[in-house]
Amino acid sequence: MKVEILYFDGCPSYKEAEKTVRSILAEEGVEADVELVSVNTDEEARRLAFPGSPTIRADGRDLFPSGTREREHWRLGCRVYATPDGLKGHPTEEMLRDALAR
Repeated sequence: MKVEILYFDGCPSYKEAEKTVRSILAEEGVEADVELVSVNTDEEARRLAFPGSPTIRADGRDLFPSGTREREHWRLGCRVYATPDGLKGHPTEEMLRDALAR
């Protein structure tokens, strides 16, 4: 499995997302390459279909798809996740565990 964490410099949440992903993979005994992908321009955001930082993909699939595959305005920005505790800058451990299991 290949896991990518797409982010932009200055994002306050991607490191916590990376830490949680790596922890879950280790706990589950899943061998995976985890790669940080820095997205630095709006052009890169469009090319990568980047919905915001952090975006977590497994084998090229967004673990938390937004429901729309086409966007005219892919650009740098923070991504928020609807968690049981309200909106947060990254998914919870349980959300990531469930998404990676699928």
